[in-house]
Amino acid sequence: MNIKKTNDIGRKGNGEDRSLRHGACLLLLCGMVVAAFFSCAKMGSPDGGWFDEEPPHIVSCSPEDKEVNVKSKKISILFDEYIKLENATEKVVISPPQMEMPEIKGAGKRISVNLLDSLKENTTYTIDFSDAISDNNEGNPLGNYTYSFSTGDHIDTMEVAGYVVEAENLEPVKGILVGLYANMADSAFHHEPMLRVSRTDGRGHFVIKGIANGSYRIFALQDADGDYVFNQKSEMIAFNHDTIVTSSKPDIRQDTIWRDSLHIRTINRVPYTHFLPDDIVLRAFQEVQTDRYLLKSERAKANQIGLYFSYGDSILPTLRGLNFDDKDAFVVEHTEKKDSITYWIRDSLLINQDTLNVELTYHVTDSTGSLVLQTDTLTLLSKEPYEKRMKQKEKEYNDWKKQQAKAEKRGEPVQKEMPATFLTPQYQAPAEMDPDRNITITMPVPIEKPDTAMIHLYSKHDTLWFNAPFLFREKKGKPRTYELLGEWRPEMEYSLEIDSAAFRDIYGNVSKAHKQGFKVKSTDSYSSLLMNVTGYKGKRIVAQLINGSDKVVKETSTDNGTIEFFYVNPGTYYLRMFEDNNGNGKWDTGNYDADLQPEAVYYYPDKIECKEKWDVTLTWMIRKSNNGQLKPAAIVKQKGDKQKIIKSRNLERAKKLGIEYLQQKM
Repeated sequence: MNIKKTNDIGRKGNGEDRSLRHGACLLLLCGMVVAAFFSCAKMGSPDGGWFDEEPPHIVSCSPEDKEVNVKSKKISILFDEYIKLENATEKVVISPPQMEMPEIKGAGKRISVNLLDSLKENTTYTIDFSDAISDNNEGNPLGNYTYSFSTGDHIDTMEVAGYVVEAENLEPVKGILVGLYANMADSAFHHEPMLRVSRTDGRGHFVIKGIANGSYRIFALQDADGDYVFNQKSEMIAFNHDTIVTSSKPDIRQDTIWRDSLHIRTINRVPYTHFLPDDIVLRAFQEVQTDRYLLKSERAKANQIGLYFSYGDSILPTLRGLNFDDKDAFVVEHTEKKDSITYWIRDSLLINQDTLNVELTYHVTDSTGSLVLQTDTLTLLSKEPYEKRMKQKEKEYNDWKKQQAKAEKRGEPVQKEMPATFLTPQYQAPAEMDPDRNITITMPVPIEKPDTAMIHLYSKHDTLWFNAPFLFREKKGKPRTYELLGEWRPEMEYSLEIDSAAFRDIYGNVSKAHKQGFKVKSTDSYSSLLMNVTGYKGKRIVAQLINGSDKVVKETSTDNGTIEFFYVNPGTYYLRMFEDNNGNGKWDTGNYDADLQPEAVYYYPDKIECKEKWDVTLTWMIRKSNNGQLKPAAIVKQKGDKQKIIKSRNLERAKKLGIEYLQQKM
């Protein structure tokens, strides 16, 4: 009994010893894993060790960050690990702006900046690196980092922020300069470099830092020549007459700490200095290029001469042939603005002449800004030489002969002559047509006067067809485009029948007969939209119903704030409108010297769902936006920059290794 008891006790003791040893091993293993986790090696080991999730840390700066009374133009920033500097020329912004491009280099653990301009006295300098700095191994971003120093006895710390959008469509403008002037005169934008600058990100957002407390004017400039002044009409700009007065106040923001991509660990309330204003909105535009000059001349096709000007003119240029007779030689087409002109050559002999020498007389803008006549001699070479075109015709003829030979062998009908070339109009008439649309016909080349007696429109009443009234006319501002207008009745069937040779082009080619049936859709197939708008300025507005691609589907105008759209096909839409200040029905850009802002554009903030048989009635009170979201996010094409974040790869690795399970056991 005693022996047995002793043995039992011995076995129990051995078990406890083994249990203690097992527990000690488990604790040792957990300790090693946790220690490895928090040691955070700078590189993942070849066997899949822990990843570096620490951003680079600044060890020292020379001169020190925020140092005063600085005389050196060379700045050095040292980090605790190897770093990389991405797109420094695009992302790094130095203020005050530098007339001579500074040298900015990142190598090893150091970033060096060499300012080539002379330092200004009693001035705060800021070097905004944005998110350009990250570690070299894992790409962990430092975050938005700004280095500053002063040549005076203090650092200016005020900031202003806001957004820049395109005036015409409210798209965020990426990469445009935004700058301040202490000089309130309008002429400063033309003659003085900006005082302090920033650059917009992918959301059109900007922050100008290192500002002395005071009053300023603000501008945006797509600087083409790097002089920080507006001196070219091709440069996109934005301006207003608001006085920017800097201020600040203590505030609290909420910082969310995430445990992983789905779960919040904690939300911290963090005190900070809130700089104002931070809701500036600048609407950028390009002025109309009124300086007129010849951009290019070409003869892309043997039967066409194209002239392209920087701006239109009420008087068309004159073109005189030097090696041919130009009398009645051309049919002249031009765009609505008369900045692009096409001369269609009538005579086939002239078309076959590869080189045409012409004397061109036209208006150009001289150094004083006035229009004066200028005469140029042009040599126009056909890009489709006569020999090449003849070879192509010969090939087409030989191909036709081969087809006839094959047909003859098969006992099929054979053509004795190659068919003549026909004029081939493009008919745009859908099988199901909206009651408020019309049929359009586009000609490939100019035609002589169409024979409307050979155009017939029939409508079906019960089982009988009757002549239906219509109007056939050339579409204004659209060369070689015609429209057929009818009294389209819902649920009515129509037949468009055009006789052969109804259209004859300037080369004698005629059109084939064309017949097409279509039906006007029922009113039950549509929705209607009524929108009551308040809060806009001006007397008249133009409203545009747009689709998800920001393309205009329907357009209307009103002078009483009531917008009406009928025959709206079911779907999801958005609404844009602009103040038509001059009543021309088109959006007009601004002009800085004339102190003219572009016509104001607004987007309804929500999408609009239209369904069959629905009458949608909405109210729109236009309000100022303070976060740059001036159009629905779903149709914004310029998306924000992808934010650089530290990847939580160690968390995923810990889960795979079961560390959470081991920690629970501990």
